[in-house]
Amino acid sequence: MGCSDLGITGVDESLCTKLEEINGDHNSNFLLTSAYLVFFMQAGFAMLCAGSVRSKNTKNILIKNVLDACVGAFAWFIFGYGFAFGTTEGHKPNSFLGSGNFAMKGISDSYGVAFYLFQWAFSAAAATIVSGSVAERTKFEAYLGYSFFLTAFVYPAVVHWSWTETGWLGPWRENGAKLLGSGMLDFAGSGVVHMTGGIAGLMGAWIVGPRTGRFAPDGRVNPMPGHSAPLVVLGTFILWVGWYGFNPGSQLAIVAGSRVVARTAVTTTLAAAGGGLMAMSSTTTCTTSGT
Repeated sequence: MGCSDLGITGVDESLCTKLEEINGDHNSNFLLTSAYLVFFMQAGFAMLCAGSVRSKNTKNILIKNVLDACVGAFAWFIFGYGFAFGTTEGHKPNSFLGSGNFAMKGISDSYGVAFYLFQWAFSAAAATIVSGSVAERTKFEAYLGYSFFLTAFVYPAVVHWSWTETGWLGPWRENGAKLLGSGMLDFAGSGVVHMTGGIAGLMGAWIVGPRTGRFAPDGRVNPMPGHSAPLVVLGTFILWVGWYGFNPGSQLAIVAGSRVVARTAVTTTLAAAGGGLMAMSSTTTCTTSGT
């Protein structure tokens, strides 16, 4: 990229090259900082889940959340990123799965490495969604097997479909988008991350069934309240903070994109606040009506 590409005239070409490097460093730093915030959401999920289960299951669900991130890190490193975004020079692009960059082969520039880490944090969030859905009734080994499989194969496939130029659901296909002529434009992963994790959680809950003693013989629901409200609230606020990396960070660059980033941060704030108010309103209504 030269001065003409940057819209600059009358300046030495070396200065434009330096400016391009500085812009790239800014974007890499922005993406890394966003990745750190998204990964911090793992602490939020851990606190939220720990506070929502009975005290006897606290250590179990905490260690599952920790190893979720550990197992997912290697699953994403070895297989996940390659199946999601990988390309191989000389090979025809695949609309279903990526085909290269396994174990980060060929990724060396600072922005590419930052992008890799940011996307790993997303994959970790998708996997952790399930921990609450199957809390208190899943074998440790089975959960770790699920975590590896989702991060290495299932989630990467959905990412490739939607967030790459070759994916069959993506809006950027060279020959035109296939889904209703427009493709699926998912800015921050409401479908790619959260719907994938949500469906996995739904299927997991269906397979393992309810917790022992959750329902009485006549079908009545037996209360099983969480043991720590402070942990639930702490987890909620940590997740709120993490969303400032998840949503604004999805712009993927801060240079020339700061307005979108700032507006996304404001939207995230209002969405979180609105969700909190609606939840409190629903709780108050149910309490008042005695249901």
